[in-house]
Amino acid sequence: MAHTLTLNPGRGKPFSRSSTWLLILLFVFLTFAQYAESLGHPAFLARLTESLGLTRYTLERILYLLPIIWAGALFGWRGGAITATLALATMMPRAILISPVPEDAIVETIAVFFVGNLAAFSLDSLRKEREQRAQLEAAHRELQANLHLIEESRKRLAALNETASIISQSLDLTHVLENAVQCVMNVTGVDIVRLYTLDETAHELTLAAYRGVSERFVEAVGHLKVGEGFNGEVAESGRPLYVEDAFEDPRLTRAAVKEENIHSQLIIPLLSKGKVVGTLAVAMRSYRRFEPEDVDLLTAIGNQIGVAVENARLYQQERASEQRYRGLFENAHDAIWLHDEHGTIITANRACERLTGYALSELLQINASALFAPENIETVKEIERRLLKGESPGSLGEVKLIRKDGSEAFIQLATSMVAGNGHSGAIFQRVARDVTEQKRMQENLKFFLQEITRAQEEERKRIAQELHDETVQALFLLGRQIDDLTTRAEHMPKEEIPVCLEELHEEIQTITQGVKRLSQDLRPATLDRLGLLPALKWLASQMAEYAGLSITVKVIGKERRFPHEVELIMFRITQEALRNVWKHAEATEAEVVVEFEEQRTRLTIRDNGKGFSPPRSVADLPRTGKLGLAGMQERAQLIGGTLSISSEVGKGTTVVAELPV
Repeated sequence: MAHTLTLNPGRGKPFSRSSTWLLILLFVFLTFAQYAESLGHPAFLARLTESLGLTRYTLERILYLLPIIWAGALFGWRGGAITATLALATMMPRAILISPVPEDAIVETIAVFFVGNLAAFSLDSLRKEREQRAQLEAAHRELQANLHLIEESRKRLAALNETASIISQSLDLTHVLENAVQCVMNVTGVDIVRLYTLDETAHELTLAAYRGVSERFVEAVGHLKVGEGFNGEVAESGRPLYVEDAFEDPRLTRAAVKEENIHSQLIIPLLSKGKVVGTLAVAMRSYRRFEPEDVDLLTAIGNQIGVAVENARLYQQERASEQRYRGLFENAHDAIWLHDEHGTIITANRACERLTGYALSELLQINASALFAPENIETVKEIERRLLKGESPGSLGEVKLIRKDGSEAFIQLATSMVAGNGHSGAIFQRVARDVTEQKRMQENLKFFLQEITRAQEEERKRIAQELHDETVQALFLLGRQIDDLTTRAEHMPKEEIPVCLEELHEEIQTITQGVKRLSQDLRPATLDRLGLLPALKWLASQMAEYAGLSITVKVIGKERRFPHEVELIMFRITQEALRNVWKHAEATEAEVVVEFEEQRTRLTIRDNGKGFSPPRSVADLPRTGKLGLAGMQERAQLIGGTLSISSEVGKGTTVVAELPV
């Protein structure tokens, strides 16, 4: 149609101009015939005029209708009216001045004028009607074309909406791609749909979803390098590619395409933010020409899929990151909880539950301020105010935390602001490290060192006192006796001298035994020579002798020797336990039990004394003045063991050391 419209204007002007000249010639000829008396009509025209009962001039006047009607046909009713007026002006002089019957001639002239105008007007109306009909037909054709475009646009919009609706139903990448290829297949009516995703690191396309192809084909084209084959070329260029017939295309790189009988293909890039994230290929097993509308539709669908792929990837990355953070959050040794600026706790990890004693459901019902001691609340809130102003929170030392049971714990607290994660306002993250045991150990260590120093001084004082009261006094007395013997020896009978020397020898033996006993208390030689069990039996006999206790030593299992350091620690634990029995328990009986097992040894010392109320934790022993028990615990820990104490007022005390030897 467009080609025809461009040629008509060139031919219309010559045709109109020649018709005008013919019209003028005809009008002039009729006028000439009207006034030429000698000009006769042709014989057939004369016979026709005679048979109709018309005069020559009547016929000539009627013939004026020809140029009038012709002018009306060429120039419309105005052209016909002008021509009729000219004809009237031409005929009227003859009708009035020359015609033998003026009345008839005038009537005929006027009749020709009106009939000519009527005919010209009728022709003009007919022409206009035809033009209007033609315009209506053209408008109808244009309307049909527009309706077709609207229908195509509606189908395209419906396809895009359907695609958007389907691929937005999930953020799981696999689900998104499977839905996308099925939607494309439904919309385009093709035989085959393939969707590749791009791995930017490996510069490789991976077939992620497909319809209409065999598994053998999938194995053959499952991975393509960027630039390889049709899809690789599209991934590299970022532009759509139409393959009219893959069998005849020299760019074909995989024989599997021919084996799968794939001919026409249309491949478009999947774009997100101007970057290629994959390709979408639709194909037919027969020839099909893909129109520009098909390319536009698939490009629009491809853009939607590209955005969906990128969103799904970002969602997967965010979910993986969140899972990693959640794993770190839940498995952290430090207590972590999040709360808003009003103190409402949002979440907390398991370490926080262990530290506070609250279950997570309980933590979500309390205000975060309730976890801190009253004297620390204002300090903690000041840190929040600094963070809200964008300032450094500063360093916060130890803070007291109040547990569910009302007990206190010392924590090192770190505070930071984190993203809202769907919550309005600021979110604060608290990380608390329980340093209660560490602080208690530091306090105990300080107290223990003081007590150890005091005990050492007392032990030195005791040794000095024993040496002074017993050994030194005995040696002084021995010296006096020797001096006295030396002075009296010259005057003494000879038989008395051996007796005096024997007495001196006994004194020396007594002093020697005292020194040996003192050295045994400091370091028993039996332990070095014979081992643990003989040393324990010796210790029991010694304690029974000077403490007046009934002490038994019991061995369970097959006896074995330990490294010297281990035996020394076990001996010292027993020695300290029996000394406590002697000094504090007011007991009459005590028992030492050594149990040998395959992977460990258990050392138990029990008595029937008055007992006591032990602290909640063994670590609290130094603070309650139980330095001997604390020392036993320290010794057990040196070799990886544990110490437990059970006692009740009036029911005695049992000390159990579990040692991994």
